[in-house]
Amino acid sequence: MAEPSSQPSIRNAIQRYGQRLSGFIRGRVRSPEDAEDILQEVWYQLSRLGDLNAIENLNAWLFRVARNRITDQYRQRAADSLDEAFYEGEDGAMELRELLPAGEEDPDAGFFREVFWEELMQALDELPPNQREVFVLNELEDKTLQEIADESGENLKTIISRKRYAVQHLRKRLQSLYDELNNLE
Repeated sequence: MAEPSSQPSIRNAIQRYGQRLSGFIRGRVRSPEDAEDILQEVWYQLSRLGDLNAIENLNAWLFRVARNRITDQYRQRAADSLDEAFYEGEDGAMELRELLPAGEEDPDAGFFREVFWEELMQALDELPPNQREVFVLNELEDKTLQEIADESGENLKTIISRKRYAVQHLRKRLQSLYDELNNLE
């Protein structure tokens, strides 16, 4: 039986939002293969819904699912290196691990990790693309600043400057979360 044209369908969603969604994802992940995997996960999740009419704003829903998948991917990659991750700045270092509860057995740890990653991803989205890219490559994907400079063809001092501006923004943006966590302890 043919689907009424007034009803949203997965095929229509792919045609309408696919290219924009793909561009959104590609701008936030390391490789085209990762972007394709995430895009397929978004379409799969959409296909699992029984009634597409239940989604009030399909565009917003698709981009939210994509953002969540990107965040999940960063969490998986960063989980192993999180203990070594830190911000370097002129006035000392503020370590990422300081923002997270220490004990895995702590029931609040999972909640705070979720909140932390959501806030971090939102704060990263607020950065100019070149600053976000340098921060993500250096802190989450463990590339050195020199490697980033070599790959981009940019001057090392430019890369360092972009990282510094990103760190300043993230410190400012995540400070309230850090303060809140300290008040609970």
